[in-house]
Amino acid sequence: MKHVTFSPKGVCSMKIDFDVEDDNTLHNVVFTGGCNGNLKAIGRLVDGRNAHEIADILRGNLCGMRGTSCADQFAKAIDEMA
Repeated sequence: MKHVTFSPKGVCSMKIDFDVEDDNTLHNVVFTGGCNGNLKAIGRLVDGRNAHEIADILRGNLCGMRGTSCADQFAKAIDEMA
């Protein structure tokens, strides 16, 4: 299992931590900062799901006039994990 820590840009959350299994399954998604209830819900909804499928669903989701969102930044974190 690989642990990923990502520093999002342009959003209220300050950090996104998650684990990815060898088969790209997501686990233990935790956002630090941001809209607590909504971001906890994202973590619960994506647990056990394929990381790339989740990135495809969340990519492009916007928050107000920011041009991004915590969910969009999570998709970016998944896209950038190596």
